[in-house]
Amino acid sequence: MFTLDEAFAPVANFVNSLVFFSVKVGNVEVPLVVLWLGCGSIAITLFLRFLNLRGFAHAWKILIKGAPTDHNTKGEISHFEALSAALSGTIGLGNIASVPIAIVLGGPGAIFWMLVAGFFAMSTKFAECALAVKYRKIGVDGRVSGGPMYYIEEAFSRLKLPKTGKVVAAIYALMAVGASVSIFQINQSYAQFERVTSVKAPLIFGIVIAALVAVIVLGGIRSIARVTSRLVPAMCVIYLSAGFVILAVNYAVIPSVFQEIFAGAFGLDAAAGGAVGAMINGLKRATYSSEAGTGSSAIAHSAVRTNNPLTEGYVALVEPFIDTIVVCLTTGLIVLVTGAWLADVPMGIGMTSLAFESVFPWFSYILCVSVILFAFSTAVSWAYYGSKAVGYLSGNNPRVDVVYKLALCAVLSLGATVELAHIVDFIDAMLFGMAIPNLLAVFMLLPELKRDITRYEQTLKAG
Repeated sequence: MFTLDEAFAPVANFVNSLVFFSVKVGNVEVPLVVLWLGCGSIAITLFLRFLNLRGFAHAWKILIKGAPTDHNTKGEISHFEALSAALSGTIGLGNIASVPIAIVLGGPGAIFWMLVAGFFAMSTKFAECALAVKYRKIGVDGRVSGGPMYYIEEAFSRLKLPKTGKVVAAIYALMAVGASVSIFQINQSYAQFERVTSVKAPLIFGIVIAALVAVIVLGGIRSIARVTSRLVPAMCVIYLSAGFVILAVNYAVIPSVFQEIFAGAFGLDAAAGGAVGAMINGLKRATYSSEAGTGSSAIAHSAVRTNNPLTEGYVALVEPFIDTIVVCLTTGLIVLVTGAWLADVPMGIGMTSLAFESVFPWFSYILCVSVILFAFSTAVSWAYYGSKAVGYLSGNNPRVDVVYKLALCAVLSLGATVELAHIVDFIDAMLFGMAIPNLLAVFMLLPELKRDITRYEQTLKAG
């Protein structure tokens, strides 16, 4: 029977061939977009003189105490709510299902390069989120429209190419709309739900999740922030607590696991393409998890209430630390210490599930709850990102916004009922493709951002 996924295959294959154009390094195919992201994050970190380290303590201070505001402060949500909304988009199945895939394809060494990528991604998040706040648009009703679309326009305007800037920003927005279809999240969360409960009701599951997403996203960023500021901490605590129990039970093998990670990272074993294979798979999964460089999180961060765009830049650099360095590392370690990555089960969430069940059989229920929460929160945030992209393309037409959100939720409701291989490939290509215009604009505005940081740091020193 000819499926929707098969019908979509020609489009997905064409887009993938463009976005993931690869060169061969040794025996490993290296997508140029992954190098663009990895090298870009390193360049930003060096140019900003390791702001991800220098500003880390200050970021937590802003997050805990908040930045100074007054009655004229623009924005819709607090720093914590902005971070929670952004984290709800990045902490998803990429943290649970993609990490084991990176280990299988690149060996344990992929974990090391995933952490390295997360470290440099902190600087990229700072840059794109600070710029998103600086160049956001505030409507007469106080609603915020922000994200890479607006600073892409600004960057090209500096080159006296305003029309080109609008075209590039529109291309970015179109890719963001494509990436916003979080159908993979619904599909994989149902797979875990069915595995644990043996209940076969994919359409009902999809409709329930999609309806809940619709209720929240139709309320805008304030509604999203209210939910995610409670949901994100809860789901992190549930997942990490269970993960720490597994690590505690397997504490004796943790030292040998770290030896495997370092040996694989530097090619001391011949498995999985050696150091290059470990590096590329680690970088790919870190990008898929944190989305640093794609500019997606900047859309949520741009809605923050602040008088200084840099304050949200500092808060944003915490995001890859939590998402990649904490959550992804926990997933990687539990899959390695339990040996689940070597088991004869489907790559991805099946391995993570097996790792949880290896301690106590009922741990699979904890994972099931975590997966559904992660999938739901990601769908909510990406629906908002997509709506802002549609808003940019439609001139913020409220009717178009509602139609888009309802249409998206209708598609999501079918997520558990269809085959997704080529559809997911297309969505991934859209996500990685966003990094090309986004980082280009960030690089163009980086000298200006560095000057802003220098003035900000001087102000801090002056008290």
